Amino acid sequence: MSELNMTQINKAIEHLRRHNIETYYVETKEEVIPILKTLMKEGETVTHGGSETLKQCGVIDLLNSGAYNYLDRSKASSPEEAAQIMRGAYNADTYLSSANAVTEGGQLFNVDGNSNRVSAICFGPKQVIFICGYNKIVKGLDEAVVRLKTIASPMNTKRLGCDTYCSREGECLALGRDASYMCDGCRSPQRICCNYVVTAFQRDKDRMKVILVGEELGY
Repeated sequence: MSELNMTQINKAIEHLRRHNIETYYVETKEEVIPILKTLMKEGETVTHGGSETLKQCGVIDLLNSGAYNYLDRSKASSPEEAAQIMRGAYNADTYLSSANAVTEGGQLFNVDGNSNRVSAICFGPKQVIFICGYNKIVKGLDEAVVRLKTIASPMNTKRLGCDTYCSREGECLALGRDASYMCDGCRSPQRICCNYVVTAFQRDKDRMKVILVGEELGY
């Protein structure tokens, strides 16, 4: 880990905590599960949004261990059942996610298509735990938008097999426009950047928690 990266990480941790978001730092993804086990009680209801980071850290394997009441939408037999499972997230004890970006100033930047993830982040679950590689840290929201349009959205649309401009071209068609371009994008029915949420402060202290990892994880 370079000195520059650690400076970014320490800034983000300091400001997240100022915003009532408890934050932890670990050097490797293997250290994530031991922290999660201290934050989640066995038997509690747990679910999550779509995230490559959770898979990389072994979180999905943990949830499948039988120790938790795991609301797993991948087991749904129909779109209606999947929607019902996603709605059940609002009453979960713990909601797990990554973030599209974390600013040095302590804001969490998240963008969603179905918006089940961003809505659960904002309200519902008793606690929300973000797991983020250091590659998600950006200087500010302008950089977070660029990261979304050049990395997160193109990579996720490819992963999900979406027919979008960014999936084909590797970047958003709105890239490079003036400041209003943040919400601009294609009109594909499979567009995944539909709702934007910036978490600036948590009134319910420590409802949100962040585990920052000193490795590149996810998109």
